[in-house]
Amino acid sequence: MSDKVAVRVTAVWAHTDHLFSFRTERPEGFRFTPGQFARLGIPRESSQDPAAQWIWRAYSIASGPFDPFLEYYSIIVPDGAFTSRLSRMREGDTLWMEMQNHGFLTLERFALAGDLWLLSSGTGLAPFLSLLQDPLTWESFTKIVLVHSVRSAEELAYREQILEIRQHEVFGTWAEKLHYQPVITRGNPGPITGSLQARIPSLIRSGALEEACGQALTLSDSKIMLCGNPEMVADTRLALKERGFVSARSNRPGQIATENYW
Repeated sequence: MSDKVAVRVTAVWAHTDHLFSFRTERPEGFRFTPGQFARLGIPRESSQDPAAQWIWRAYSIASGPFDPFLEYYSIIVPDGAFTSRLSRMREGDTLWMEMQNHGFLTLERFALAGDLWLLSSGTGLAPFLSLLQDPLTWESFTKIVLVHSVRSAEELAYREQILEIRQHEVFGTWAEKLHYQPVITRGNPGPITGSLQARIPSLIRSGALEEACGQALTLSDSKIMLCGNPEMVADTRLALKERGFVSARSNRPGQIATENYW
């Protein structure tokens, strides 16, 4: 593959025993739109087949479009050929990445007006972190609702960073637009005040999500992005379609955008 380049890992840190983030250098000339993902590669430890010497995985970019680094948020898959090795990497180690950007979970899917709902589970939060670091997101929408659904309170990675947007030198001026809604589906929420405790599709059907966020989901104003495990995405899309929402296509306007790279 001629368009792959080596990048140095510049930071790795754990959120829990199975969730971690890492940063790499940003190759000169690499451009992406917030919401897109990169393909990262590592050589197999042993392979007799030249065509199978690399392992490639898609990772949503969590950093902003103007950051000098690339940041990613990952789960460790037990005995996974890729993530188990990736989680052991340290500053100075090398990864490979494709220079082509990928994905369509971007603001280009919508008319830039109304309110923006970012519905995520687990590491599906990553592309929305990137969107929140783009002035275009803040300038385009009246209200931004970020929902992060996890199993336990300790998995609410990036919570502090999200709450600190109010103090950000650039985005703090728009921070009143943002409602951050944690959802904890199992266990005790502990110190996480205001969290909800049901799956996102159930919260949509019951109206509890709109009530907690102080914002209505409407066909006329709401733009909705979904990212997370495939079951959450499929079930949430169904709950929204029951209310008349449709997926945005290149040849048809709509209210729902999703990413499929699992």
